[in-house]
Amino acid sequence: MDLAVVQAAPTAEQPVQASLRVDTPYASEPFNGSLILAKPTHQEFRAYEGTRWRDSAPVVVRDMLVSSLRQSGAYANVITDTNPAQAELTLVTELSAFHSETPESGPQVVIELHLQMIHNRSRARLCTRSVRVVAPASGTSVDQIVEAFGTAGSNLAARVIEWATTCDYPSDLRPSPGIDPPKQP
Repeated sequence: MDLAVVQAAPTAEQPVQASLRVDTPYASEPFNGSLILAKPTHQEFRAYEGTRWRDSAPVVVRDMLVSSLRQSGAYANVITDTNPAQAELTLVTELSAFHSETPESGPQVVIELHLQMIHNRSRARLCTRSVRVVAPASGTSVDQIVEAFGTAGSNLAARVIEWATTCDYPSDLRPSPGIDPPKQP
């Protein structure tokens, strides 16, 4: 299965004039695998039978963030950590929740990321935030849960883009008001 984003990424008003590398999120077990997870109790994880993510959960989340950040136009260029090109900024994340739950209110999906924006030249941490997204599912079937993951992913991407574009970037990475950003050849 893939994490299908169900809403378009918000468009950035003033793009950051820098390349952004999106690192694959750090994750511990059980979130570091490709199983689609449910958490029926506070102490237990279970996997949905007969289905998996197309790759590990961290790679699925990274790819969704890269796609959404590119769509938003928030940065001059967005690349993954598998790309050998240099970038001025790196988005470092930790995935601490990527599962479904069924509380009394009904089935839901939870995604939680801790985010840090790093300026690569100075290695300074420009901003930090934790984001937790909960999206209701219309039922407990795999298809309904994966659909809820798509909704949660869209909400997560929108919140990450909003947060990332408000970091305290060095002045050379921000366009001055009233001046067009430099064009790439």
